Amino acid sequence: MSDKVLMKGNEALAEAAIMAGCRHYFGYPITPQTEVAAYMSKRMPKIDGGVFLQAESEIAAINMVIGVAATGKRVMTSSSSPGISLKSEGLSYLAGCDLPALIVNVQRGGPGLGGIQPSQSDYFHATRGAGHGDFHMLVLAPNSVQEMVSLVFKGFDLAEKYRMTAMILSDGTMGQMMEPVSLDMGEIKQYDKPWALTGTELKRKPNIVNSLYLKPEELEVKNFERYEKYKAIEETEAMYDEYMMEDAEICIVAFGVASRVSQNAIDQARAQGIKVGMIRPITLWPFPKKALLKASEKVNAFVSVELSMGQMVEDIELATRCAKPVLLCNRVGGMIPTTEDVLNKIMEATKVGGAK
Repeated sequence: MSDKVLMKGNEALAEAAIMAGCRHYFGYPITPQTEVAAYMSKRMPKIDGGVFLQAESEIAAINMVIGVAATGKRVMTSSSSPGISLKSEGLSYLAGCDLPALIVNVQRGGPGLGGIQPSQSDYFHATRGAGHGDFHMLVLAPNSVQEMVSLVFKGFDLAEKYRMTAMILSDGTMGQMMEPVSLDMGEIKQYDKPWALTGTELKRKPNIVNSLYLKPEELEVKNFERYEKYKAIEETEAMYDEYMMEDAEICIVAFGVASRVSQNAIDQARAQGIKVGMIRPITLWPFPKKALLKASEKVNAFVSVELSMGQMVEDIELATRCAKPVLLCNRVGGMIPTTEDVLNKIMEATKVGGAK
């Protein structure tokens, strides 16, 4: 399927999961991601081996994901911010059992029920572990419907490669917008899964999928081993995109829909002779620390553009070791920064950072 088709973000995401080999979906409706579940309810029963089940709750859905993931099959669930909170215990169990799965969060404003408009305020929840205990998830942040499709494929691939949970961190705008997309992502990578619960046929010892270690020494070893894996992932799997960074004196850092607004502001600033560029993190974990540290050697200031109260600012400061000031341009509660908002903050950064 190489021709492009016009699709809504949520529906393109769901179809991409099917194209990537996902045959099990468990979910529960919540705005603004309900179209994912609705699309899966229509498509999955028509596919050989396809299973769609609307669980009785978000908690039930994530536990069903754990069961399928333990068999080595590709499985996905989706929700929006309050629903992801309910899934947090299950996400911790997935990490504790080292099971691959794809989780989709189409973010809405919070805390609490908040609102149904787009937000990026689940950044800490996604990048800081999403549950109890010491663990990370792979966190992928698309800024277009086409990239959403490609990152679904990438998410399944990385999840199986590293036996980790991967999360697509979308938002209400990304989920509802319509854009032309190609669903042809090429051949699906295959990984051996000797750990999977597939039945022994009396040919091997039984596998055990478990997150309980009653001996503290054993749990300590597992946690240290897991973080050695995380360290390797941070070295090799960080993804980002650069825009007009060759001579930039100001660097905008933005992801998702905020990066699209920021690009328009950069174009307008450049027309006024202001040397500004952008680093767009595609993986929020692992965060592109090296790219930002390198940028800090030549730019005078950073501007973090977010739909949150500045959660990503901390990662920018950590990555750059506070070498340069980091300004925040943000809107929250379901509001999105305008091009003018970002342009005004760029003007402020020229004074703070001393850029010409």
